[in-house]
Amino acid sequence: MKQQNPAHRVTVLERNRPFDTFGWGVVLSDQTLANLQAADGATAGLIGDAFNHWDDIEVFFKGQSVRSGGHGFCGIGRKRLLNILQDRCLAVGVELVFETEVQDDQEAAAKYNADLVIASDGLNSRIRTRYAATYQPDIDLRQCRFVWLGTHKKFDAFTFAFEQTEHGWFQAHAYQFDADTSTFIVETPEAVWKAHGLDQMEQPEAIAFCERLFAKYLDGNALISNATHLRGSANWIRFPRVICNTWVHREAIGGKPVPIVLMGDAAHTAHFSIGSGTKLALEDAIDLANEFATGLPIDEVLTHYEARRSVEVLKIQNAARNSTEWFENVTRYTGMQIEQFAYSLLTRSQRISHENLRLRDAQWLEGYESWLAGGKAAVPPMLTPFTVRGLTLKNRIVVSPMATYSAVDGVPQDFLLVHLGARALGGAAMVMVEMTSPTPEGRITPGCTGLWNDAQQAAFTRIVQFVHASSSAKIGMQLGHSGPKGSTRVGWEGTDEPLEAGNWPLLAASPLAYGEQNQTPAALSRADMDAMTAAFTESARRAAACGFDWLELHCAHGYLLASFISPITNQRTDGYGGSLANRCRYPLEVFAALRAVWPVDKPMSVRISAHDWAPGGTTPDDAIEIARLFKAAGCDLIDVSSGQTTRAAKPVYGRMYQTPFADRIRNEVGIATMAVGAISEADHANSIIAAGRADLCAIARPHLADPAWTLHAAAQLSPVAAAHTDWPVQYWSGRDQMQREIGKQKQMQAALEAQHKRGASEEEG
Repeated sequence: MKQQNPAHRVTVLERNRPFDTFGWGVVLSDQTLANLQAADGATAGLIGDAFNHWDDIEVFFKGQSVRSGGHGFCGIGRKRLLNILQDRCLAVGVELVFETEVQDDQEAAAKYNADLVIASDGLNSRIRTRYAATYQPDIDLRQCRFVWLGTHKKFDAFTFAFEQTEHGWFQAHAYQFDADTSTFIVETPEAVWKAHGLDQMEQPEAIAFCERLFAKYLDGNALISNATHLRGSANWIRFPRVICNTWVHREAIGGKPVPIVLMGDAAHTAHFSIGSGTKLALEDAIDLANEFATGLPIDEVLTHYEARRSVEVLKIQNAARNSTEWFENVTRYTGMQIEQFAYSLLTRSQRISHENLRLRDAQWLEGYESWLAGGKAAVPPMLTPFTVRGLTLKNRIVVSPMATYSAVDGVPQDFLLVHLGARALGGAAMVMVEMTSPTPEGRITPGCTGLWNDAQQAAFTRIVQFVHASSSAKIGMQLGHSGPKGSTRVGWEGTDEPLEAGNWPLLAASPLAYGEQNQTPAALSRADMDAMTAAFTESARRAAACGFDWLELHCAHGYLLASFISPITNQRTDGYGGSLANRCRYPLEVFAALRAVWPVDKPMSVRISAHDWAPGGTTPDDAIEIARLFKAAGCDLIDVSSGQTTRAAKPVYGRMYQTPFADRIRNEVGIATMAVGAISEADHANSIIAAGRADLCAIARPHLADPAWTLHAAAQLSPVAAAHTDWPVQYWSGRDQMQREIGKQKQMQAALEAQHKRGASEEEG
């Protein structure tokens, strides 16, 4: 700000003495340094000169290690960074006032006749608390305890070390930040921390415990604490995730409006495992200064700053949440071999993808792909085969069940033959038929498919025979009953809205309407349940007779069986209501009846809603228990979706937003999962499969836009990937032309990048 306009008067009120700070090192990414270089080259140069730079990340786990490169991080001591920033402030004429605790921001603003107050008063911001009604902070204390230590052991890579004790796992995050010192953060779930009595230990004893635990990485060097002002367990803290709904408070001070804007930890926090609060604060400051450079009035500057910066911070916080939860649940992944464990760690935030890892360290990733393929030639993970029971799928891509509303009286028409047939020819391992009802009244709309009579069975048999005869894809049937969401219009006429005429009666776990306009269903009686189970069983027999390879039972999205599982839709007082086990009882009865008639060598899956996204609904913790119950009943795979149980649901959308539920179920319950939802790129699928977050990826809308999505995605990846797909022989000439065009495009892109690099090099020269 001072460099933009020397006439600006900028005063910093600092609670500490000059050059005082706590903590050890700060980590900044290459991208953050580039942002700083663009904003203030002189400061960036001084910081860059003082940084310890590394590209490698090394993971130690179960007596083995994995090392990968190209990650681009820099470490600097907090005190050194502070020295540079304070010296630069003095050099450009910023007024620094030390040992001044701001007790009253309005009093301070009046004293300095401020036009703007920037509240950078940290995690426990007094100003944020004072104006909490405006800022609306949400503070979530996370589940791990961690302590920030240092050591003179010099790590030549960003190091993650995992050690198991009799009570659980500890992890260390270590990196060198100056010529002879490294940061060494020790972290563990609070329950493990307490089990070891660390909550009762004084600081020297706790440090000695950590030294013993991580002795093999310290090479005889001690662990050091510089937080001598804290006693005992106060050194170990739980990370507070801070989110503020608003960042600007407007207050009249001395007769004029003075905005008070939050910055850094006062406004937001992101877990140290993906960066530092210093990084976010620097980027906040750069963004705010850039906004002032526009010359707009201060209110508009602050509005634009908050609007843009809050979105960027939210992205980082979403990634940080994923990273935080990974470290809170290390035990979930400890059944993996180190190769996959390290991959899971590197991609834990979902910001680093499979192809991004290839850019960072292609040799390491190719080695991992080869390992994942069982020691064979490296191949993209999404193209590796998957076997369950007597069925082998050629790759990990599934065409998700998608309602097309193209049946007449439940009989699939030629549209479905072409729709499913085209996608079977398009490279996916399996195509799934849309939810198909065992009864006329179980359809969602009049255009939905059914499987209760011979005409429907004959039409489905024709589709199955085409898929088997013309492709190497498998085909699956999804059986489900609409329950309280039935008797509605086809999707393009109003999703979940009741028919204008010709409605049929509905059934559900409880007499609760899905919406104000939807009719109230009748609660199933015991006789109704028996009849419904018989109908489901008959449909399963017919599906087997059709030759389907896979059977899925739909227990999600508020439909009939899901209406039993969710406490939002189940208010029964008999043995099918109340506890989660009771609520799952009838869906499990139906599943058992289907498994009994479905061929033993063919898989069965269940689709569940792992999160209702609504108060009082099914939670991810519940989903774990639901999955365990179905696994015990003989389920082979959980198809993990979420939401759509109630119109009040408020999902938190984002790319692959449901994948963490599939990850948790797979790695905690020990059952195969299928991830679904906002998976739209091959890079997404490769990352999910490679990290062990799911075994299959169900892809819906991209397959509506492109029946050959899998073939095209593989061709875009590489010639090796393309070679692992089987195009129909009738399309080989189109395949060859596509691959030539892709090759030309990549050559042109490489030439442009080389030209850009030459130009940049000449400019620097």
